[in-house]
Amino acid sequence: MRLDQLPLNRPAKVLAIAWADLADTAAKRLRELGFDEGVTVEAVHVAPFGKDPIACRVGRMTVALRRAQAQAISVEATAA
Repeated sequence: MRLDQLPLNRPAKVLAIAWADLADTAAKRLRELGFDEGVTVEAVHVAPFGKDPIACRVGRMTVALRRAQAQAISVEATAA
Protein backbone atom coordinates (compact mmCIF):
# COMPACT_ATOMS: atom_id res chain seq x y z
CA MET A 1 0.00 0.00 0.00
CA ARG A 2 1.06 3.62 -0.34
CA LEU A 3 1.68 5.96 2.57
CA ASP A 4 -1.37 8.05 1.66
CA GLN A 5 -3.52 4.90 2.11
CA LEU A 6 -2.11 3.94 5.52
CA PRO A 7 -4.69 4.13 8.33
CA LEU A 8 -3.95 6.77 10.95
CA ASN A 9 -1.79 5.83 13.94
CA ARG A 10 -0.73 2.53 12.36
CA PRO A 11 3.04 2.01 12.16
CA ALA A 12 4.46 0.83 8.85
CA LYS A 13 7.81 0.03 7.32
CA VAL A 14 8.86 1.85 4.15
CA LEU A 15 9.33 -0.78 1.44
CA ALA A 16 10.28 1.48 -1.47
CA ILE A 17 10.28 5.09 -2.56
CA ALA A 18 9.72 5.99 -6.21
CA TRP A 19 12.41 8.66 -6.28
CA ALA A 20 11.91 9.19 -10.03
CA ASP A 21 8.29 10.22 -9.40
CA LEU A 22 9.38 13.08 -7.12
CA ALA A 23 10.80 16.47 -8.01
CA ASP A 24 14.52 16.74 -7.22
CA THR A 25 13.91 19.20 -4.39
CA ALA A 26 11.19 17.01 -2.85
CA ALA A 27 13.36 13.89 -3.08
CA LYS A 28 16.28 15.71 -1.47
CA ARG A 29 14.03 16.99 1.34
CA LEU A 30 12.65 13.51 2.05
CA ARG A 31 16.16 12.06 2.21
CA GLU A 32 17.28 14.82 4.58
CA LEU A 33 14.27 14.14 6.81
CA GLY A 34 15.18 10.45 7.08
CA PHE A 35 12.81 8.82 4.60
CA ASP A 36 14.43 5.68 3.20
CA GLU A 37 13.70 2.02 2.71
CA GLY A 38 13.34 0.15 6.02
CA VAL A 39 12.38 3.22 8.10
CA THR A 40 9.29 3.07 10.32
CA VAL A 41 6.64 5.71 9.60
CA GLU A 42 3.19 6.45 10.96
CA ALA A 43 0.47 8.68 9.53
CA VAL A 44 -0.82 10.79 12.42
CA HIS A 45 -3.08 13.35 10.75
CA VAL A 46 -4.76 13.97 7.41
CA ALA A 47 -6.24 17.30 6.40
CA PRO A 48 -10.04 17.46 6.18
CA PHE A 49 -11.70 16.11 3.05
CA GLY A 50 -8.62 14.10 2.04
CA LYS A 51 -6.56 17.11 0.99
CA ASP A 52 -2.95 18.06 1.67
CA PRO A 53 -1.02 17.75 3.92
CA ILE A 54 -0.55 14.38 5.56
CA ALA A 55 1.36 14.54 8.85
CA CYS A 56 3.68 11.56 9.37
CA ARG A 57 5.89 10.56 12.24
CA VAL A 58 9.40 9.47 11.27
CA GLY A 59 11.43 8.62 14.35
CA ARG A 60 10.74 11.45 16.79
CA MET A 61 9.89 13.99 14.08
CA THR A 62 6.50 14.86 12.67
CA VAL A 63 6.72 15.78 8.99
CA ALA A 64 4.04 17.22 6.71
CA LEU A 65 3.94 15.69 3.24
CA ARG A 66 1.95 16.53 0.17
CA ARG A 67 -0.35 13.73 -0.96
CA ALA A 68 1.67 13.35 -4.20
CA GLN A 69 4.81 12.74 -2.15
CA ALA A 70 3.05 10.21 0.08
CA GLN A 71 1.82 8.37 -3.01
CA ALA A 72 5.43 7.75 -4.05
CA ILE A 73 6.19 5.90 -0.79
CA SER A 74 5.25 2.21 -0.58
CA VAL A 75 4.74 0.88 2.94
CA GLU A 76 3.80 -2.32 4.73
CA ALA A 77 1.79 -2.05 7.96
CA THR A 78 3.50 -3.58 10.99
CA ALA A 79 2.31 -4.66 14.41
CA ALA A 80 1.93 -1.78 16.85
